[in-house]
Amino acid sequence: MEIMSRYLLEQKLKTILLFIVFYAIIVAGIGIPQTKSVFIALIPIVLIMSFVAILLFHKSLNSANTRFVFLTIFLLSYLVEMVGVNSDMIFGNYTYGSGMGFKAFSAPLLIGINWVMLVYCSSSILEKFRLPVVVQIILASVLMVIYDVVLENVAPFLDMWYWSGNIVPMQNYIVWFFLAFFFHGLVKWKKVKTENPLAPSIIICQFLFFVAILLFIK
Repeated sequence: MEIMSRYLLEQKLKTILLFIVFYAIIVAGIGIPQTKSVFIALIPIVLIMSFVAILLFHKSLNSANTRFVFLTIFLLSYLVEMVGVNSDMIFGNYTYGSGMGFKAFSAPLLIGINWVMLVYCSSSILEKFRLPVVVQIILASVLMVIYDVVLENVAPFLDMWYWSGNIVPMQNYIVWFFLAFFFHGLVKWKKVKTENPLAPSIIICQFLFFVAILLFIK
């Protein structure tokens, strides 16, 4: 058991180091005008790699509840994004660029995966604390809004999405919070365990990546 624990720790540290290097290289590449577009095109690949790495460290991937929750979050979030970008009625008036890869009905498929990953990772962070379930759900949802505040400021630079008039409406953050609250409630209702040795580090790497980009463009 001790040998296995040591092995898992080593794999965790190696994986975290790998993603730190990946994100650092992308920041450096984006900072060079001649290579900016190339490295922006790599962001969807790294996001997918991050999601796959998190799944590999998930303890109950074969659980029916886990599959149900992941699929539900993916489908509902993508549906909401698809309706939102085509109607301007949910988040506000915005359009997607090409920075998040392939789009269907004007919304990138990766956005659904991103919602799953953000919900899972923020839940994983809060699951480390002995807090009432409702408090965990609220705080995890707040973490996602904080993440989004930074992301919204770098999204146009990374060709992810663009807001009309370059102004992010308050309704975007309000909807983000309530969607996150609903999805976190689903995670707790279906008793999906999000204890994951890698998830908190991955989401922190992503957050710091966007902060670095924000500091760069400022």
